Amino acid sequence: MSLIAFLGAVELGFIYGLVALGIFISFRILNFPDLTVDGSFPLGAAVSASLIVAGFNPWVATLIAISAGCLAGFITAILNVKLKILHLLASILTMIALYSINLRIMGRPNVALITEETILTPFADLANTLGIASYMLMPVVFLLLAIIIKLALDWFLNSETGLAMRATGANPKMARANGIYDSRMILLGMAMANGLVALAGAVFAQSQGSADVTMGVGVIVIGLASVIGGEALLNPRSIMRATLACIVGSIVYWLAVSLALNADFIGLEAQDLKLVTAVLVAMALVLPGSRFAKMFRKKAGS
Repeated sequence: MSLIAFLGAVELGFIYGLVALGIFISFRILNFPDLTVDGSFPLGAAVSASLIVAGFNPWVATLIAISAGCLAGFITAILNVKLKILHLLASILTMIALYSINLRIMGRPNVALITEETILTPFADLANTLGIASYMLMPVVFLLLAIIIKLALDWFLNSETGLAMRATGANPKMARANGIYDSRMILLGMAMANGLVALAGAVFAQSQGSADVTMGVGVIVIGLASVIGGEALLNPRSIMRATLACIVGSIVYWLAVSLALNADFIGLEAQDLKLVTAVLVAMALVLPGSRFAKMFRKKAGS
C-alpha cells in the first residue's frame, strides 16, 4: 500500500469517525436503531455544497448543514416519541424522504466543489506554504477535528444532561421514575447524532470535491462496523474509551479496506468495495467474542 493510499485511508477514518460517534449516541447511548444516517450524511453534503456554490461562506454553510442534520434526527425522534411509530420504521421513513429532499436541495444528482473555496482551502494553502503535499497535512487537520468532537462529546456525556441521556437509554422506566423527561433526551440525542453525521457528510464532500445524492448508501454499515470493531479492540469501560474506540475502529476499518483493495495478490478491485465491507462487518461482529479480542483487551487493561 502506497503512502498516498495509507494517508487517504487515515483521512477517511477520521471523517467517518464522526459518523461512528453519531451512531454511538443513537445505538449505544439511546439504544435507538437509527437508519436516518444513510440520509443525513448526504444531507450534510448536499446542504453545504449547494450553499457554497451559491456563494455562502463555507463555515456558515457547514454550520447550516449540521443544523439540517440535527433537524433530520429530530424528525425521526418526533415520529417515534410523539407519533408512536417504531423507532426502526421511523428512521427508515426519514431516510427515504431525505433522498428526495437531497435531490431538491442540490437540484441535480451531484454538485462539484473542485473550483470552490471550502473550509479546507486555508489548510491546502498552508500545505503549499510549507512546501508539502496537501494529502500529507489533511489527516492532521481531520485528526484535530476528531479530537475536538470526541472531547466535547466526552464532556457532554459526563454532564448532568448527558447522564440523564445515558440513563434514558439504559432504563427508560427507571429514568422516568427519577424525574427524567426521557422523550426530551431522545429528541436531543437523535438531533446530536445526526448533526454529527451531517458534519461528516459536509466535510467529506468538501474533502472529495463533490456532493452526490447516493453517497449515503451503506454509511450505517460502515459506522456500525467502526463502532463494533473499535469496541472489540478497546474495552469500552468508560465513555472516554468508548468514544476513542469509535474513532480507532473507523481508522482500522478504512485501513483494512485500503489494504484489501490495494493488495494485488488478492485481486480485488474498486467494484468489490461492498464485498469487502460485508466481510469486515461480519468480522467485526464475530471478533468481540473471540479469544484474540479477549487477550488483547486483557493486555490493554493491564
